[in-house]
Amino acid sequence: MINITLPDGSSRQYEKGTTAHQIALFISEGLARNVLAAEVNGEVWDSSRPILTDSSLKLLTWNDTAGKATFWHSSAHIMAEALEALYPGTKFGIGPAIETGFYYDVDFGDREFSSDDFKAIETKMLELAKQKEVFERKSVSKADAVAYFNEKGDEYKLDLLEGLEDGKITFYRQGEFTDLCRGPHIPNTGFVKAVKLMNVAGAYWRGDENRKQLTRIYGVTFPKASELTEYLQMIEEAKKRDHRKLGKELELFAFSEKVGMGLPLWLPKGAALRERLVQFLTKAQGKAGYEQVITPHIGHKNLYITSGHYEKYGKDAFQPIKTPQEGEEFFLKPMNCPHHCEIYKTKPRSYKDLPLRFAEFGTVYRYEQSGELHGLTRVRGFTQDDAHLFCRPDQVKEEFKKVIDLVLYVFKSLGFNDYIAQISLRDPENRAKYIGSDENWHLAENAIIEAAAEKGLPTVVEYGEAAFYGPKLDFMVKDALGRKWQLGTIQVDYNLPERFELEYTGSDNMKHRPVMIHRAPFGSLERFIAVLIEHCAGNFPLWLSPEQFIILPISEKYEEYAKKVSDELNNSDIRGLIDFRDEKIGRKIRDAEVKKIPYMLIIGDKEMAEGKVSVRKHGEGDLGEMTLQEFSELLIKEITV
Repeated sequence: MINITLPDGSSRQYEKGTTAHQIALFISEGLARNVLAAEVNGEVWDSSRPILTDSSLKLLTWNDTAGKATFWHSSAHIMAEALEALYPGTKFGIGPAIETGFYYDVDFGDREFSSDDFKAIETKMLELAKQKEVFERKSVSKADAVAYFNEKGDEYKLDLLEGLEDGKITFYRQGEFTDLCRGPHIPNTGFVKAVKLMNVAGAYWRGDENRKQLTRIYGVTFPKASELTEYLQMIEEAKKRDHRKLGKELELFAFSEKVGMGLPLWLPKGAALRERLVQFLTKAQGKAGYEQVITPHIGHKNLYITSGHYEKYGKDAFQPIKTPQEGEEFFLKPMNCPHHCEIYKTKPRSYKDLPLRFAEFGTVYRYEQSGELHGLTRVRGFTQDDAHLFCRPDQVKEEFKKVIDLVLYVFKSLGFNDYIAQISLRDPENRAKYIGSDENWHLAENAIIEAAAEKGLPTVVEYGEAAFYGPKLDFMVKDALGRKWQLGTIQVDYNLPERFELEYTGSDNMKHRPVMIHRAPFGSLERFIAVLIEHCAGNFPLWLSPEQFIILPISEKYEEYAKKVSDELNNSDIRGLIDFRDEKIGRKIRDAEVKKIPYMLIIGDKEMAEGKVSVRKHGEGDLGEMTLQEFSELLIKEITV
């Protein structure tokens, strides 16, 4: 017998070799029908795989992230089976699950392929799904695996086999299709009830532009047809909210080929919105004891060698800036923390001085690959709302909790109420990726785990997601469409203080190392604004909106009164503009709605005679006549709320 421990802590005994599916049947037939895979001792397995030792077990369904990933990876295999049936001789690269479905990289040889072929593939996939083909796992020797793919003539699988060890190679077969795969998979193809191929693109094999370009086919599947319908509706809504589309329509930002790819230009309205975000956080930071600093846009190469960033990220940075001085090299600043370490070192520090909190809206530069650039969410120049806290070891947890409070204040103020905190720890299997001692990593990881628990945050732990110098707490925020974005981050770092030899004099009159906390509630202004645009569909909170009102005079004879109204509101720190165009009032209202200006003030004979304005609210309609005093109070009340 073996002991199986379930997520609720209960333990049950089963015969050795019992599968997760069988355990699910013991619990409930309804549960067993929905089990896609199982997490056994933290590793995702096929639900049909025998369990041979005492284990912890979590049964995975569509509601679990790992369950969805298994479902979508299996769907990639179903698509590959369909492709092989429809286009004999097709060769296959890799077919992983991704956050929103799956893809498979394939080589069609000389065959032309486009989205026009999607319908036939979708039909074939559903036909295969209805056959409820079982996914069969089989261990294979390396020699046999090489022989199989040699005979099949699939050089991409042979390339993958070169990096695999004998004894750790598995095949999966469903129906007539066999693939090199470590799994896991769903029990059978019948779980897939809805299929949609989304896109086709080119992808170099192994990401190497010197190798052949394959065809990458993206798809998504669901266990219910209704879920596919909902997903496609969400995609359409996402297109309407796309920050690139709205950014252009609302005149917030632009890009220029002459300036360079991935380098945004902030237009007046966007710059005003951005500056208000800066002022908002600056005010909050001031109350929390932060001091503003400013550092250069470049740094000497030695600065980043000392910090360790050059070794880890040198290839991703812009090329060095060489000076007339022989051998002297500078880099565009890829991060702010090394500069802040040098600020700390400008004078001796005492334990009484700590914590020190240095904040900077610092612009940094990273050479992202052109294919990875995407609007404001992936750029080459961006401004971080960066701060670095230097504190004593006994202050770490308390400071970390205060930063959590600041991040949550930012989220609440901007309407991000659905979030989870991801505790990002180092990969226990690959410690070479990280710098610093095991002792310091242990201290840093425990501080984050305890602080998150004490603040009652909803959390998930992810191994291998830590920064190279320390663990972190990443806030994963859901927007109005339910999409996840990584925004705020907090990191504990024992390593940079070591590298920069930072010190403070303790109460024992001895020298000690401070601990460093990195934090950025926005993450970067560019990415945050992109997510905010899509979250609120361009309908910004009133306090943040570039224009809070627009005055719409019915004809030019009311322009003087319009100017008087505008001046009075502007003097009350309520910002807006006047539409002086010679257009009918209906057209002016429609255009103001498109520009998502919160309030429209319509002026005609009656309004001018009574010293009032007729007020319309974006998306709601007519609010009636108001005096300027009443309108000002309405806005102040909304901003305060």
